[in-house]
Amino acid sequence: MEDEDNSGDTFDDRFNQRVNEEDFNTDENTIYSNQGMQKVSMTVPESNLKHYKLLAFGLAVLAVILLAVDIGLGVYYYTLSNGLYLVTDINSELTKLHASYNKAEQKRDDARRELARVIDEQQLTKWELEHQKKRCDSYKKEVEKIQVEIATLKSHLPMLGEGCKHCLAGWTFMNSACYYFAFSSNQVRRSWSDARAFCKLRGGDLTVIDSREEHMAIYMLIRNYRDPRAMISISGFWIGLTDMDNEGDWRWLNGARLTDSYWNTGEPNDMGQEDCAATYPRDNPFFAWNDAPCGHDLKWICEMEPRFSS
Repeated sequence: MEDEDNSGDTFDDRFNQRVNEEDFNTDENTIYSNQGMQKVSMTVPESNLKHYKLLAFGLAVLAVILLAVDIGLGVYYYTLSNGLYLVTDINSELTKLHASYNKAEQKRDDARRELARVIDEQQLTKWELEHQKKRCDSYKKEVEKIQVEIATLKSHLPMLGEGCKHCLAGWTFMNSACYYFAFSSNQVRRSWSDARAFCKLRGGDLTVIDSREEHMAIYMLIRNYRDPRAMISISGFWIGLTDMDNEGDWRWLNGARLTDSYWNTGEPNDMGQEDCAATYPRDNPFFAWNDAPCGHDLKWICEMEPRFSS
């Protein structure tokens, strides 16, 4: 039993001794470990100091760069904001300019329409002035015509007055003879033979022009009475001159051969059996005569001897 107790004590002692040794070894290892750590901690900062300084410098530089980037972004944002404001202002100005342009276009279109209206009115006024000028010119011509007729009548009055003494009613006393001019528009035009019959029925015959003075007096009278609206071809007056008995041998009704003549240029030409003569109120009195077909209808001039009262 004692051996068993001793053996138990021995086991306990051994266990405690083992534990204590392990604790000692543990404490020793801990001490050594702490010492090693202290050695390591003391050794690392010395070897990597430059590395840490470079890392700190790099971080500082990075911070500066980030700060510069931030400042740049701020400036850019500010500039961009100002640009946006500027774009907004430009858009606003463009809107205003567009509105002003539209208004100017409207004013331009209104001005064009007004100009076109004024031009139309001016054209109408111009046409009206031209119309009034034509009317004025027409009135002036009418006045001149009336004045000529008045002057002709005034000059004709003495002949009419003398005609009352020496000629039949409606006949004109001129160059010591009585003349009848078929001026009246109520009298229709006649052929040469019918006109001669009219004159002979009243005691006369178609006129015989045997002097320059007589020709000029007759020309002036028919010239003053000429209707400007009538064609010259129907404005002639039959006279007592013919070549119907012998072609080309022009003789007066009293049998006298023609000596002084007042033919128009190219006359007489005997175109279409033109055997009777007529005088026309042309501009040139020395180109007043034409030969014409005797059956052509014209006005006429009669002549007869005046009657002298005692």
